[in-house]
Amino acid sequence: MSRVPRWLGRLGAGLTEMGERLDERRAEVEKEQAGAEPEQVLDAHVGPDHVTVVPARPDPAQAVPWGVRVAAEAGWRVLVLAGTVWVLMQVISAVRLVVLAFVAALLITALLQPTVAWLRRYGLPRGPATALTAISGFIVMGLIGWFVTWQVMENIDTLSSQIQDGIDQLRKWLLNSPFHVTDKQINQIAKDLREAIGANTDQITSAGLQGVTVVVEALTGILLTVFSTLFLLYDGRRIWEWSLKLVPAAARPGVAGAGPRAWRTLTAYVRGTVIVALIDAIFIGLGIYFLNVPMAVPLAVFIFLFAFIPLVGAVVSGALAVVVALVTQGVFTAVMVLVVVLAVQQIEGHVLQPFILGRAVRVHPLAVVLSVAAGGMVAGIGGAVVAVPLVAVTNTVVGYLRAYSQEQARRQAARSAPPGTPASPPDPAG
Repeated sequence: MSRVPRWLGRLGAGLTEMGERLDERRAEVEKEQAGAEPEQVLDAHVGPDHVTVVPARPDPAQAVPWGVRVAAEAGWRVLVLAGTVWVLMQVISAVRLVVLAFVAALLITALLQPTVAWLRRYGLPRGPATALTAISGFIVMGLIGWFVTWQVMENIDTLSSQIQDGIDQLRKWLLNSPFHVTDKQINQIAKDLREAIGANTDQITSAGLQGVTVVVEALTGILLTVFSTLFLLYDGRRIWEWSLKLVPAAARPGVAGAGPRAWRTLTAYVRGTVIVALIDAIFIGLGIYFLNVPMAVPLAVFIFLFAFIPLVGAVVSGALAVVVALVTQGVFTAVMVLVVVLAVQQIEGHVLQPFILGRAVRVHPLAVVLSVAAGGMVAGIGGAVVAVPLVAVTNTVVGYLRAYSQEQARRQAARSAPPGTPASPPDPAG
């Protein structure tokens, strides 16, 4: 009996020691739970010998790597932006005629507005000044179109005979050339062309019917352009002030400041392009005239009109002049016309455009090519004409809004800074 109390004493001591260890471990687990996030620990199971901590599943957003999360956040915003642009392009395509007419009216207004302002400075009321400027401008455009048509009709017979002579000379040159072209091959090519034209008579007729539709749409666009130009010349300022009311109040000051700068950019672009196109037409036209190429004046007018399509227009109009010289005057005259065209275009690109247009409307050549291509794909020739001024105006607006936002942020930081804090860090160079 003397050994029982001793055994019981050792058992009690052991249980007491185990209880102390469990209390210490439980205190450590509670301390860890108190310092951890609620979702990081799901359960803490206390056993007789150890404590099992079961971690909870992490938040899915936290389990995704940082780079993937950034890509996903940027991706859905890009998708929303692309969808918005796609819807906008669909709407523009649906009302393409109205949009092109209004943009053409803006370009004409930018060209004629200085004349209206000049007449008003001399005391002429706004209504008569607008009417006089618009009527004079449209009369000049109509006279130019009539003169080109008259010149083409007057010289069409002579041009046809010269083209036939040029084709005969080209045939003789091919027969005597080192390419070993035979008369039979030339006749076969001519026969294939006639058969191709005969086989596609239906398509040619359909194209003619579509041409009637194009003429009707062109007349409608001209009328819309005329009316839009009149209203923009007469009431442009109030139209702009009404448009500002559609802008949210928070963004209205920035848009109000960007508008006049965009208009100055558009005006500078249109006037500069007209001057450059006029210089190109005069000098290339003189070169064509002195080389005895027929229809020098109509070709000069075409060069003037095509100059409003940057890069592409110069290539097309120059190629047209070279082709006319080739089929009417021969290879030497065509080469000389090509030299004249290239020389004038080099002077235009390196001297006239930087000097006349200046840095305000300077657009990178890659942006010019891409914008002309995109405008042509969306709206044909009209889209190619308005693409570059649209890019130039957008560049001006974005640059101004960025500077305006930075200025507003600096002012907000200066207002919220404690008294005595410098508005900006000192300049180390100063």
